Amino acid sequence: MPGIENKVVAITGASSGIGEATALLLAARGAKVVLGARRRERLEGLAARIVEAGGEATCAVTDVTRQEDVAALVGLACERYGRLDVLVGNAGIGPVSPLDDLRVEDWDDMIDVNIKGVLYGIAAALPVFRHQGFGQFVNTASTAAYRTVPNQAVYSATKIAVRAISEGLRQEAGGALRVSIISPGFTRTDFIDGAANPEVRAQLSAARDTMAIAPEAIARAIAFAIEQPADVDVSEIVVRPTAQS
Repeated sequence: MPGIENKVVAITGASSGIGEATALLLAARGAKVVLGARRRERLEGLAARIVEAGGEATCAVTDVTRQEDVAALVGLACERYGRLDVLVGNAGIGPVSPLDDLRVEDWDDMIDVNIKGVLYGIAAALPVFRHQGFGQFVNTASTAAYRTVPNQAVYSATKIAVRAISEGLRQEAGGALRVSIISPGFTRTDFIDGAANPEVRAQLSAARDTMAIAPEAIARAIAFAIEQPADVDVSEIVVRPTAQS
């Protein structure tokens, strides 16, 4: 599709779930994908699969809690392809639990990955986009940014922050840059693996088995935002299971 073909797209959290599905879809549509995630083996395996299928991909181990890692991912795109068209800020974690569990380290981790990871992406890519005169941020939020439920207070707060930061960036970006927010509902990913509370894990597992949608559904929404003409900014897309309240 002409709106995606030959675009250089960097993706954080690319080794599984929504990030993996997005990388595969965009590469199949002709994008040059630059993949970042913490798990080297999965990341390199995904890049190899894309290349074997006739696509173009490169990768770098990227921990979004480290500003230098995110800067290096953006730098890799520019060094390899001479530019960066899109940064998909997809890395996120959700070790949800009741506040009474006082899992302070999990709270810190969600803040570092879900909020600071997005900010580090902006810090890395915004100067590049300004210099180029074009570029697009696509940040993954969540339906938790619109509705807070028990056990997800901190996670929800981080996703509300992603929406607020992205909307502020959109308003500051001007006419040359685009900013899109993609908010998935319950999706079949490894999200529940971080839940240490057994009751919460059981609830999430049951909900996933009952109604979760495939990560490819979110990848298609991301592709839709990217493929629009340069003068069209898709500000927000919410994609949830039909059965999700």
